[in-house]
Amino acid sequence: MVLVQRAQAEMQDGKLFDKVPKSAAGVRPVAFPDEILADVIEYVGPQGGQLQRSNFRDDWIKARKDAGIAADVHFHDLRHTGNTLAAAGASTRELMTRMGHSTARAALIYQHMTADRDRAIADRLGSMIRQGEPRSSPQHP
Repeated sequence: MVLVQRAQAEMQDGKLFDKVPKSAAGVRPVAFPDEILADVIEYVGPQGGQLQRSNFRDDWIKARKDAGIAADVHFHDLRHTGNTLAAAGASTRELMTRMGHSTARAALIYQHMTADRDRAIADRLGSMIRQGEPRSSPQHP
């Protein structure tokens, strides 16, 4: 788990400075899959240092090429991909917390309907019917 407490920005001269996240919701713990821990540790930065444009660009280009990802994909696009994948099965509140968003509107951007999710929803409804789970009846005036 990573505890997000601050954001970092890089000035044009390459100097880094800390700043507060955009909203109070930005301060949060974020769990990540154990399967990527070794990669996170390995790629923190040169000799464990902080990543900067000057020491990251070449690494990103190489990683992108090695993975067969198009040249027009930016590193920040991975946030959208990760959050879209996380949205499968997560509630809007869970996404808001995970992404550090203070409004549902921002989190809803990542909740794309896919045929797979539509099928999963239908299968869950079918399961509820088969199991005879209680269901509310429609209210009629």
